[in-house]
Amino acid sequence: MTARRAAASGVRVIAIDGPAASGKGTLAQRLAAHYGYARLDSGRLYRAAARRLIAAGGTGEDAQAAVRAAQAVTAEELADPELGTDQVAQMASRIAAYPEVRAALLDFQRRFASRPPGGAPGAVIDGRDIGTVVCPGAAVKLFVTASLETRAERRLKELREKGLDSIKTRVLQDMRERDARDRSRSEAPLTRAEDAHLLDTTGMDADEAFAAARAVIDGMCT
Repeated sequence: MTARRAAASGVRVIAIDGPAASGKGTLAQRLAAHYGYARLDSGRLYRAAARRLIAAGGTGEDAQAAVRAAQAVTAEELADPELGTDQVAQMASRIAAYPEVRAALLDFQRRFASRPPGGAPGAVIDGRDIGTVVCPGAAVKLFVTASLETRAERRLKELREKGLDSIKTRVLQDMRERDARDRSRSEAPLTRAEDAHLLDTTGMDADEAFAAARAVIDGMCT
């Protein structure tokens, strides 16, 4: 299906939510390329704010400092390779619990969805609350998940490919704690939207997940 056909069918935004290392990022990137849509990894917004906060010596305990960092984030920062470190990821998860931080980054995401850059006919946005809070009216919503064990294995592989030394037990514990923070926060917790299609990628490789997601999207656009 072409991007032109998707746009004509009303698919302007594809919202993808799910926990860490579920495969949603890779899937979002491939779907955006396939349909000719712009892609935003909303998690990188929080990581960019976290990176700023860490650089300023912040610990994540001062909500106002976190808000100031979030308000200063620019689109150019989202390509910073330092956003992929585990330290930044953990800090991002902590400051994402602050309602004021989420509010500061909400407008950025909604502007992207309503006016995709580069003249793209639509947007693919992935994160934790895209289908429930950021774009509740998205034409297509996917909730991508996988078992904790599978996600920990993926995260460990990713860290080792970056040359970072880590052990599975620590990665597993960090992921368990991050899941708890994401699901239990009072503001925009990680949860599946009622109208989101569930895609469990446990046992799937990237190609299989891509094919499954395309089947859902194309099925809605015929």
